[in-house]
Amino acid sequence: MLSTMQNYQLTIGSLLRYGRAVFGQSRVVTLEGNRTRTATFAQVAKRAEELAQALRALGVKPGDRVGTFCWNTQEHLEAYLAVPAMGAVLHTLNIRLFPEQLAYVINHAADKVILVDDSLVSLLAGILPQLKKVEHLIVIGPGDGSALGNPHRYEELLAAQEGDFEWPEIDENSAAAICYTSGTTGNPKGVVYSHRSNYLHSVAITTPNNFGLGERDRVLAIVPMFHANAWGIPYACWGTGADMLMPGRYLSPEPLCRFIAQEKPTFSAGVPTVWNAILQHADTKEVDLKSLHMVIVGGSAVPKSLIEALQLRHGVRIVQAWGMTEMSPLGAIGHPPRDVSTMEDDIRWRAKTGRLALGVDLRLVDDQGRLVPWDGESLGEIQVRGPWITGAYLLDPSAEKFHDGWLRTGDVGFVDRRGYIQITDRSKDVIKSGGEWISSVELELAIAGHPGVAEATVISIPDERWAERPLACVVAKQGQRLDPNELREWLQGKVAKFWLPERWAFIPEVPKTSVGKFDKKQLRAQYAEGKLEVISSGATPGPR
Repeated sequence: MLSTMQNYQLTIGSLLRYGRAVFGQSRVVTLEGNRTRTATFAQVAKRAEELAQALRALGVKPGDRVGTFCWNTQEHLEAYLAVPAMGAVLHTLNIRLFPEQLAYVINHAADKVILVDDSLVSLLAGILPQLKKVEHLIVIGPGDGSALGNPHRYEELLAAQEGDFEWPEIDENSAAAICYTSGTTGNPKGVVYSHRSNYLHSVAITTPNNFGLGERDRVLAIVPMFHANAWGIPYACWGTGADMLMPGRYLSPEPLCRFIAQEKPTFSAGVPTVWNAILQHADTKEVDLKSLHMVIVGGSAVPKSLIEALQLRHGVRIVQAWGMTEMSPLGAIGHPPRDVSTMEDDIRWRAKTGRLALGVDLRLVDDQGRLVPWDGESLGEIQVRGPWITGAYLLDPSAEKFHDGWLRTGDVGFVDRRGYIQITDRSKDVIKSGGEWISSVELELAIAGHPGVAEATVISIPDERWAERPLACVVAKQGQRLDPNELREWLQGKVAKFWLPERWAFIPEVPKTSVGKFDKKQLRAQYAEGKLEVISSGATPGPR
């Protein structure tokens, strides 16, 4: 028997209309150094309508790509709403890409128009001669845009619009947005999100088992809007009426903590490096973070020590989440199960990768392509599929990343019978020493737990006897001096004996990718070129 349900299209346009009608008085607050500016959802929606009119007047048609080269601001949110709702495709450009990568993704996506924040004009101007398909540049803010020639000014374009814009009807399966991966190997790869996938993902993350957002929340959006739709937060806030607190370019701990004190966010999200920096600032200054009921941290594994410190010293509840640009990005989130009764167990569960989210299908596959059971022990590559998971890259087959309708994540781990995932490594980062596996992720987290360690990462290096051994690359906290023998002693009993590194490199900072993840590729290159000062300590323990 056929269903009698209506064929209602899940689009960004329908989301825009809903947030405007129901939550018109919710607010968007943008930090501008020592001051803030505020607009209601109703005002933002009106400006989004004017932006759509202006883009249409510039010749933007359905399917055309509109790039944004912006921080997290009110204007970026206006583009998030206007561009997909008018039938064009939003391309959020990563401001931290190398110039050649930035030019590549703009040309690869065939961007017709680019909106650029005035503080980023010089970065875009440096590659302007290479951008053969861009027809219009629009500068947001009053700053000098002359390096781009004679660009349009955002506020002037909006002020020139009159009347109402007639939003088109759009197929929910058409493209809404493009985000490129960070490109740690080869050129970045484009992931095209549909209206349907973004809508479903946004609804999913508002549920209690995920982010649990609602109208009473005030959301500090630290995760960049140029990365995986800011983890879905802008659309989720718009659909629930949660106030949005936009930090703009003021992402260092001092202005962020001042913003927190002023605006009292209840929720935030970002990568571990941001929250580690906030923790170090809060431990030395008088900072009140207690308005934050929950902070989602993802992008790389979260040290248990960071979760404990923010919880016990500042009352901030960190919950780890896992996903990828290819997954929109939510795949799992680490809320503890309901039978947890002690704070110690609660923190231990939150340090896990997370529980599989509703809407994501997951399987584990071993090296021979056989399915691996969810028994909490058996390791396999994590493969996923679902309504907000990509099935291909833009104009790039990359057949090795997809198999039989599943995305091969490249993450290795196990899953228990309750759907909790524990990632032990990236397949490319696993260390095989004397025939035994060493998890670089678990070893990193153990080292990072030392009270004198600010950051730690582990790479595999060649070894004549064992084939591969771990090299621990460690950043000391300010004012701390670290000794490799002391660190080895610290690790005793926390990891298997044969995991203990006998080679250490003490570095000023772990290199990061354009989205804030540890860039092990750079460290491997530095080691190969002899640029890392390696200190030896202890005897190589060897495998079991």
